[in-house]
Amino acid sequence: MDASLLRPLVRQRLILGGVLLALGISLGVTIALAAGNAPLPVDRGWMDEMLTIRTSVLLGFGYAMNWIGGGWFSVVGLPVIILALLWLRGHRWGAVFFAVSALVSVGVVQVLKRSFERPRPLEILTASDAGSFPSGHTANAATIAVVLFIIFPRVWVAIAGAVWVLLMAFSRTLMGAHWASDTVGGALIGAGVVLLVAAAFAVPLSRERMLLPKPRDQELPAR
Repeated sequence: MDASLLRPLVRQRLILGGVLLALGISLGVTIALAAGNAPLPVDRGWMDEMLTIRTSVLLGFGYAMNWIGGGWFSVVGLPVIILALLWLRGHRWGAVFFAVSALVSVGVVQVLKRSFERPRPLEILTASDAGSFPSGHTANAATIAVVLFIIFPRVWVAIAGAVWVLLMAFSRTLMGAHWASDTVGGALIGAGVVLLVAAAFAVPLSRERMLLPKPRDQELPAR
C-alpha cells in the first residue's frame, strides 16, 4: 500500500492520540495544582457510593479484576496470551504493535505516577504501589481495548473493549485503590498512547490487513 494514501489516517491518529494524552496529563496537573492532590468533589462522592455497595459478590469481582489487571498475570500472562493469539492468527505486525503499545503505556503511567505522587484513598482494600494518578489497571485495559480495535475494527470489538475499560475502572474505585479521576486519567492516557503508536505502525498494519484473509463479516454478499 502506498504510504501517501495513509497520511490522513496517520494525521487523524496523531491528533486524536495527542489530544487524549494531553487531556489525561492535564487532568493530573489540575488535580496536583488546583486540588493539592486531594480528592475532587466527584471523587469523594463516587467513593461514598462505592462504600455502600461493597457486598461480598462485588468485592469478589473486584479482587478478580485486581488479579487480572495487576501483578504477574497482567505483566506476563495476559500479554503473552494476546501476543500468541495475534501471532498464530497471522497478525505478526499486530503482535509487535501490541508489545510496543503496552511497553510505552506502562512507561508513561509509571513516570506520571512518580511525578504526581497522588495519595491513594484511605479506603483501599488491596496492596498497591505508590502513586494513585493515573490508574495503571485502567490504562492497561484501555491499551488492550484500543489495540484490539485497531487490529480488528469491528463494532462488537469496540463495545467489548469499552465495557472492559468501564468494568476495570469500576473495580478500581470499588476496591478503594483509586479515585474516580485516576481511572479517567488512566483511560485517556492508555488510549492516547496506543493511537500515537498506531500512527507509527499505520503502514505495516495496513499491509498486513490486506494480505490476511478477509473475515466473513467483512465479505461482500454474493450477487
